[in-house]
Amino acid sequence: QVQLVESGGGLVQPGGSLRLSCAASGSIFGINAMGWYRQAPGKQRELVAAITSGVTTNYADSVKGRFTISRDNAKNTVYLQMDSLRPEDTAVYYCNARIRNSMYTTTLRDYWGQGTQVTVSS
Repeated sequence: QVQLVESGGGLVQPGGSLRLSCAASGSIFGINAMGWYRQAPGKQRELVAAITSGVTTNYADSVKGRFTISRDNAKNTVYLQMDSLRPEDTAVYYCNARIRNSMYTTTLRDYWGQGTQVTVSS
């Protein structure tokens, strides 16, 4: 019905940068908020950054000033630019989108990507 496909993860040294992308496709009438979450081994999934359709952004305190979230509404795509990466940023990063599937419903449904591994290590 709806697919979120992530890309851009990998291995990077401390202080380096990565850019994650997540493209949504399928039964999409409109996308409300989009965001990135992460889950490190043995920890709960946590919000990293989110952006509304009106481009209001929200960041976890731990990434403020280092990560930037943006979206391209024409492409149904959200990005996460990650700079000054630290070992503690190592986690699986998941894309999330809150989507209205058709003009005949006002219900918003949450969809998740499959996750992409980000490893920060020297």
